[in-house]
Amino acid sequence: MSEVKITAQTRTEFGKGAARRIRRANQVPGVLYGHGSDPIHLTLPGHDLLLALRTSNVLISLDIDGKSTELAIPKDVQRDPLKGFLEHVDLQLVQRGEQVTVEIPVVAEGELAPGGNLLEHVLNALPVEAEATHIPESLTVSVEGLEAGASVLAKDIPLPKGTTLAVEGDTVVLQVLAAQAEEPAAEGAEGDEAAEA
Repeated sequence: MSEVKITAQTRTEFGKGAARRIRRANQVPGVLYGHGSDPIHLTLPGHDLLLALRTSNVLISLDIDGKSTELAIPKDVQRDPLKGFLEHVDLQLVQRGEQVTVEIPVVAEGELAPGGNLLEHVLNALPVEAEATHIPESLTVSVEGLEAGASVLAKDIPLPKGTTLAVEGDTVVLQVLAAQAEEPAAEGAEGDEAAEA
């Protein structure tokens, strides 16, 4: 997992007006919290943060006011529902070696058994515990040859060393559904026409 360095400034202005001014300057208001310390209100560079957040569970090295460096992971990201720009971000303070609970995207690879079956993602992301500096970007599981009715459980997904499940092992993550057959609606209509003739 890569570490992204971002320069941040502490902020003293709060409220909607202050947040609008920050966003107009292509900055994003945010809060850094954790480890029992008081929350630190920050202003972060919008473009740098947007690029960093393209990686799920990215580890961010924050240079705060040039005085201290803190490690954090994104916990809550608020975006504008129409335009998609960042409105606010909550960051959780972490330390090297610390175990954190995060959700890792599940990627399925391979072809299902023939027959037009469908793969349903019951969980798009799997809750796991991992070391803050070694969070996997995604978890890959093979669905090669799975038949309708088959399921992939959380315990069936291979995890990297040092990563453990934060959910019951019997939790269904993926399941294979049988293709829905269309009802032959035209058949009844043809029978009526034959009876009339």
